[in-house]
Amino acid sequence: MTVTITPVSFSLWSTDRAAFAQALGASLLETGFAIIEGHTIPQSKIDGAHQAAKDFFALPAEAKHHYFDPKGAGQRGYTPFGTENAKGQSAADLKEFWHTGRALPQGSPYREFMADTPEVTEVEDFDTDTRDLFEAFDQFGGELLEAIALYLELPQDWFADKVDMGNSILRLLHYPPQDNPPPAGTVRAGAHEDINLITLLLGAEEAGLQAKHRSGEWVDVNPPKGALVLNCGDMLQRLTAGKLPSTTHRVLNPSPERAKFPRYSMPFFLHPNADFLITPLPSCLAEGYVGEPPITALDYLTERLIEIGLIKP
Repeated sequence: MTVTITPVSFSLWSTDRAAFAQALGASLLETGFAIIEGHTIPQSKIDGAHQAAKDFFALPAEAKHHYFDPKGAGQRGYTPFGTENAKGQSAADLKEFWHTGRALPQGSPYREFMADTPEVTEVEDFDTDTRDLFEAFDQFGGELLEAIALYLELPQDWFADKVDMGNSILRLLHYPPQDNPPPAGTVRAGAHEDINLITLLLGAEEAGLQAKHRSGEWVDVNPPKGALVLNCGDMLQRLTAGKLPSTTHRVLNPSPERAKFPRYSMPFFLHPNADFLITPLPSCLAEGYVGEPPITALDYLTERLIEIGLIKP
């Protein structure tokens, strides 16, 4: 069989919310992924953060390492090339990345679990540009969760007070150019699932993202220009007792003629609040899906960070 991911227009949300929720949910149910055209994230904010990422990763290694906290589990600031691996894989992914997290108010109880994002001095407007994109992603992600709630026959605002202080992360990813073309079929980022509730991803300059359908087929995820990719994370899968799957995905190495070009992407990992108890939804259990024991978002995140090598046991 040939599996394709049909884009869904966000404009439908303003005219027929039930129809948009159904279309979005149907795509997630089938593949764990959805492609959304007409998203509301301003192009100026996308361009600003994209340029900020390019400028930051072009800095000398010693300058970037100033923002690396070896005890921070890669949750804020810079993580060097070859540090993270996919769950169950010993080989490190061929990437370096930066994480911008939520700006918490002073006195927030979540400061116990969530560090501040370091300020970058070498790149003008880096902090402003990345913060602006974080907040735009956070707002749009909240709207998509409203649609997912409707699809799950929950109140539209069901997720609102469960993610308002979540440990969400904007990741700026850089896959450096490869001087020696890699063998065909090898990967830049190993097959993995995301940890969080949902992931929002703006189109990368270089192709390579694939999702593994339950049939075993690897499906190319190539959104049209200007579209956004959404996928379920493990926390949403656990919450829905497996109804909405956290689909395995990977990033293939480029063809030899494209290997000399870097790949940049900017995923946003939307997390629930640290103390949110991930408990299978009764409605999903009633449909015959099988749940797992309740666990807090913080405990689940910690388990997974150990599995992918960002926390050393």
